[in-house]
Amino acid sequence: MLLMSTLALAPDTIPGNSGVSYKQHPPEGEFDAIVIGSGMGGLASAALLAQRAGKRVLVLERHYTAGGFTHVFHRPGYEWDVGVHYIGQMGAGAPMRALFDEITEGRLKWNAMPEVYDRIRIGNRCYDFVSGAERFAERMREYFPRDGAAIGRYMNEVRDAARASRLFFAEKVLPAPLARLAGPLLRRRFLGFARRTTGETLARLTNNRELIAVLTGQWGDYGLPPGQSSFGMHATIAEHYLEGAFYPVGGASRIAGSIAPAIERAGGRILVGAEVEQILLDAHDRAVGVRMADGRELRAPLILSDAGAWNTYARLLPPDAPGRAQALEEIERVPNSIGHLCLYVGLRRDPGEPEFGDTNLWIYPSADHDGNLARYTADPEQPFPSLFISFPSAKDPDFAQRHPGRATIEVVTVAPYGWFKRWADTRWKRRGPDYDAFKQSLAARLRTELERQVPAVRGKIEYCELSTPLSTRQFANYLQGQVYGPACTPERFRARALSPRTTVRNLYLTGADAAVPGVTGALAGGALAASAVLRRNLMAGR
Repeated sequence: MLLMSTLALAPDTIPGNSGVSYKQHPPEGEFDAIVIGSGMGGLASAALLAQRAGKRVLVLERHYTAGGFTHVFHRPGYEWDVGVHYIGQMGAGAPMRALFDEITEGRLKWNAMPEVYDRIRIGNRCYDFVSGAERFAERMREYFPRDGAAIGRYMNEVRDAARASRLFFAEKVLPAPLARLAGPLLRRRFLGFARRTTGETLARLTNNRELIAVLTGQWGDYGLPPGQSSFGMHATIAEHYLEGAFYPVGGASRIAGSIAPAIERAGGRILVGAEVEQILLDAHDRAVGVRMADGRELRAPLILSDAGAWNTYARLLPPDAPGRAQALEEIERVPNSIGHLCLYVGLRRDPGEPEFGDTNLWIYPSADHDGNLARYTADPEQPFPSLFISFPSAKDPDFAQRHPGRATIEVVTVAPYGWFKRWADTRWKRRGPDYDAFKQSLAARLRTELERQVPAVRGKIEYCELSTPLSTRQFANYLQGQVYGPACTPERFRARALSPRTTVRNLYLTGADAAVPGVTGALAGGALAASAVLRRNLMAGR
């Protein structure tokens, strides 16, 4: 969830994050690959190319801090993550943990969240999501004793879809001739799950609307309610958290900071304030470099884009690039994901006072997720259709050392870009009194909800700041401020353009758009892109 600090950063090296100034330290020498963007996928690709193939990789980041949605921002006495709220599958032995351990060379440590990592509140009823697949299923049966068989079928569907997804994503890195032959077979089973909406799938299992609402209570993690989301996406997220949730020790900025040494050791660099204007093609339509916003041209035989699929094809490639028009048409058939609001809250804590919470809260006005969202998007005065309340300072055991006597909370909800479109051409921090008044009213409502849901914060709040979809548009460079790129509808999984291999030789797509949204989704996209470059499956380990 994106908002950037207004504080001036004078040093060349960005505190708490990796990266040096492009303007003050322009790149020198030859590079084996250029990565556009330093989000999770871009950094993962760069690290894997460096570690597995010894490649010298140049990572170019348009903002003044590296990390994409894994960076943090600061206010005096406080820091907040902007996208790393919790991560699953970080237990010992988990494949994604092994991949994280590889690209960070073991520098990144993880703190396990409590056994109850998510709490779903629907009206005045509460349901706990507990870690451990069997314990989760048993807890659901305790809440819904008449639906035990349906819960068992649901767990099987989630597991089956998650297993099928492995072949689906493995197909994305096959060379084009092999993909044409084997692709339909490898994709078929997962697409059988992904072509259906989550609502359609669960309606086959049970007619208990409350149970369906609880099982889909994490829909904010992928941005669509059950009537619109692909069950393939829902199953990916549900399975991801079945064994509990984790948070990086030292805060989200430790992710980029822990990956950077692996890139730099092979002679690579991460440069910030380095905006790419265009991907350069040679006479044979091969990607051979980039043109920077200052006019400088940088060359490399491999280009990887972590700028998102639409930005890559629509903004970075020249209009006559091979396959560009067809790929862009396919991408634009998938709607954009919804925008969001995030209220960043700073609180004072008395010495010895416990944190204000540690379990994530998901708040819903009723069990009708789709109806609640439809009413709210039509009228912003309607109740928030979803609230996610996160306690980042409680998740990080090192936070108190960095910021003694302080605590942080984030309150997140969805928000259509259309509400803010009329201010799209205004400047950040100078959008006018109407915009400021609208923001203030939304922030006040979110604060009221926080104080109602977490009464212990009353009288303790010292600081609040709201981000909107225009914040995301400004700093993440998403055209409509969407937080998850292409929406996680069934159409997303049919789009072949959302793949590491592009229509341009030597150009690869990395990050979430090459796989699925989320930190580990972007990590997987980075590994898939590096796999496609090196022609071996890096997800399978050494």
